[in-house]
Amino acid sequence: MIVSTKETTSIRLDVDAKNKANIIFKKLGLTMGDAVNLFLHQVSLREAIPFELKVPNNKTKQVFDDILAGQNIEEFSIDELKR
Repeated sequence: MIVSTKETTSIRLDVDAKNKANIIFKKLGLTMGDAVNLFLHQVSLREAIPFELKVPNNKTKQVFDDILAGQNIEEFSIDELKR
């Protein structure tokens, strides 16, 4: 039997993301702590983040910058997105 030491840690989380994730964790029978520990174990095992991360290319970076500056933004409707 492997015994692990646990400690309490304080982290700042996005409230909406945390609440949505908690709904899924409950369906899986996990607590938030269980889910975080699973994530940390996967990072340790893989020696990497357990999902793909990409650095945005220059065009994507420019779009983000434009959005933050309120530039080059066009209004559109949900119907236009559905087409």
